[in-house]
Amino acid sequence: MMTENLMGPTLITFTIAQNPPPRLDKALGRDVPNDAALSRSRLARLIADGAVAVDGQVVTDPRFRIAEGAQVAVTVAVAVESHIEAQDITLDVVFEDDDLIVINKPAGMVVHPAPGTADGTLVNALIHHCGDSLSGVGGLKRPGIVHRIDKDTSGLLVVAKSDRAHHHLADQFADHTVERRYIAVCYGVPEANDPRLRGIKGTSFEPGNILKIQTQLGRHRTDRQRQAVSFTAGRHAVTRVRILAALGAMPVAALVECWLETGRTHQIRVHLAHCGHALIGDPTYGSRRKMSPKALGEAGVAAVAAFPRQALHAATLGFVHPVTEEFLEFSAPLPADMQALLAAMGAPV
Repeated sequence: MMTENLMGPTLITFTIAQNPPPRLDKALGRDVPNDAALSRSRLARLIADGAVAVDGQVVTDPRFRIAEGAQVAVTVAVAVESHIEAQDITLDVVFEDDDLIVINKPAGMVVHPAPGTADGTLVNALIHHCGDSLSGVGGLKRPGIVHRIDKDTSGLLVVAKSDRAHHHLADQFADHTVERRYIAVCYGVPEANDPRLRGIKGTSFEPGNILKIQTQLGRHRTDRQRQAVSFTAGRHAVTRVRILAALGAMPVAALVECWLETGRTHQIRVHLAHCGHALIGDPTYGSRRKMSPKALGEAGVAAVAAFPRQALHAATLGFVHPVTEEFLEFSAPLPADMQALLAAMGAPV
């Protein structure tokens, strides 16, 4: 049961069901009403803050042994304003409801404030755009970021507007059940008949000329801003790549579709560079390669040399809505700069 004072906290009361986990935090995670929209991490903070009472006694130890039939009361304070500044920045909103919002992020926009980027971010824009429709994530009126794309990658992001949505969306990303497909332009053509590719550790081909790259990824040993492929440490990462079009009279580049089985930092960029097919324009993992005018024409060579960012776009995003349980799928067209690049390289766009 929930009782709410419009000007004050919400009181959530419920009874611990049969065969509870022995720890308070785990029992609350199992039995708290779904309508309360409290994530496991939020419940842990509420316990620590003294906002949970069991049979009338406040309990702050998450390891407290709780029994079947115990009466639990959780006091949830009104969400407070975030310290992050609201800024009136135009957003390309693809979908929005009470629980989440899907944005087509432009290249050049940072997702979340960080040292060196205090404002002008997607979060600053969302706090302004959503206003009072942000019901609170973790006790703050702020959007819940469940995944990110790099500053200079364009495309689709889903952001939670409520604790309930944040919890369920985060679980989907953790379970790798979210559908994410990217469009990219890379150097060379990653084909199955290339013996060089078959000799690179971590690469293989699946039916349909689909390149599978499977490695571990972790921070670079000397450059902490970069990620690096490893086979002994780091986090498991799997990327698949399909050729959409070979580019050039004598193919020297390719338009490819990439999809993620996992979602690691810089994953597509690092994996394609590992295979010798770095993304055009990638300032971190690529290098400016000399292209042949015979293959691309003068305009194509100039467009490749001048392209200012990694040619990567998050084109498709699919997930289960955290409240309606409907599967939603969204797509975003290639941005103008990538369309112009492909046109200069002779590709139909």
